[in-house]
Amino acid sequence: MSPAFHDLATTRRSVRAYKAEPVPEALLQTVLEAGRLAPSACNKQPWRFIVVRNETTRRALGAAYAREWFWKAPVIIVVCVVPGEAWTRSYDGKNYALVDGALAMDHLMLAAAEAGLGTCWVGSFDPAAVRTTLGLPDGVEVVGMTPLGFPDVEPNPRPRSRRPLGETVMKERWG
Repeated sequence: MSPAFHDLATTRRSVRAYKAEPVPEALLQTVLEAGRLAPSACNKQPWRFIVVRNETTRRALGAAYAREWFWKAPVIIVVCVVPGEAWTRSYDGKNYALVDGALAMDHLMLAAAEAGLGTCWVGSFDPAAVRTTLGLPDGVEVVGMTPLGFPDVEPNPRPRSRRPLGETVMKERWG
């Protein structure tokens, strides 16, 4: 792993306070492009990104996730997938749409951190409220949402707690 990527992965934090300052279009496009470049099973790319800048719509998304810091960010990115476009494993019928969407979300969040922008993966939301607010058609699922903007807090310099690598890497058999 390159030192730069290791530093990025180590220092990236979830941000829960954002400046009102708009996100420059060039930075937003860089973040979205990183999501677009994420890998997907059989290169199906079943994701869609909804960029919400309008304050009224951001506030309405607050009905799906009732945290003021969430909708007060200048941008909310909603990562969706179309499972009907995703690869499905033939052995057990496992559809990879959510995995592909998670990879895209991770890529755009890391790109945002590299650009000096804050994000916070939001998965605890009311999907019906998001669907209604954004007018999502049938066949589209929301993977997650993230506010996007310049952090209005200094990141916590302490390392995040993580399991030791020895507890994470399994040998040839589970256990």
